[in-house]
Amino acid sequence: MRKIVSFMHISLDGFVGGPNGEMDWIKIAPEIFDYAADRTEAADLALYGRVTYEMMDAYWPTAADKPNASKHDIEHGTWYNQVHKLVISKSMEGQQKDNTTVVSDHVNQQVRDFKSKPGKDIIIFGSPGTQHTLMQDNLIDEFWLFVNPILLGTGIPLFKNIKDRVSLKLVDSKAFEHGIVCLHYEKQKA
Repeated sequence: MRKIVSFMHISLDGFVGGPNGEMDWIKIAPEIFDYAADRTEAADLALYGRVTYEMMDAYWPTAADKPNASKHDIEHGTWYNQVHKLVISKSMEGQQKDNTTVVSDHVNQQVRDFKSKPGKDIIIFGSPGTQHTLMQDNLIDEFWLFVNPILLGTGIPLFKNIKDRVSLKLVDSKAFEHGIVCLHYEKQKA
């Protein structure tokens, strides 16, 4: 069965966005892109909430074509254009987009259906509301948490709507510049 792998920048106190979704506190280190590239290549389905999808779709389809495109822009832009996208959204219901499926109802069941199909892993970038929905039924198998050295005090929490205890195993940790630490956890089998 495919795994759902979550990639998320998070504050030290557990928030993924400020009170209004602000992400200006997130530090980016170029080496993070290289570190995450192998994981991205192991996925053939990208899962997004509407807001994150619109943000990604506004940039990545043409990122590799820009004259000043970075190595990451070229690699991730190429991957983004090839990978199938699954978007969780009520407001996009019925919209047709190339290489994209919009899910509006029975979200967790439809995600389970995608998870049971043959293929590579399913990767979810950002999309805290979608992750909250998936966490209700314990559908996320791995967390790659890029912990930024900041305390926000308030905002959008990553962990919400968890009904049952979930045991995680630390698989790897890696420090980056700006004091960012990636913690890679896998869900332990019950």
